[in-house]
Amino acid sequence: MPLTLESSDSLSKISLEGEIDIGCAAELQGLLVHALGSSKEVQVSLGSATDLDVTAVQLIWAARRAASASAVEFAVTGPVSEPLASTLLQAGFEDFAAIEIESLATGT
Repeated sequence: MPLTLESSDSLSKISLEGEIDIGCAAELQGLLVHALGSSKEVQVSLGSATDLDVTAVQLIWAARRAASASAVEFAVTGPVSEPLASTLLQAGFEDFAAIEIESLATGT
């Protein structure tokens, strides 16, 4: 399954695995809405994701904005693969791959 939600007392963690595309959009949206509704910290882990299409990126972006408006902590975590980091950078989402941006910029 490419999407999973794990919840604890203080955290809702959504993990993405493999290719996340339009076929996963409704499920991803539902998990994000559920996680944000819990008022817990929300983490979206891209560590096992190999590709995100524009729909997935837009859903994560919108969820982060909704979290900010609701004063819910929201983080996108990795590490992400170099191709995925490159895709996110080319799409203008530098902050989604901040760790990888530093690695790519410094060569480490």
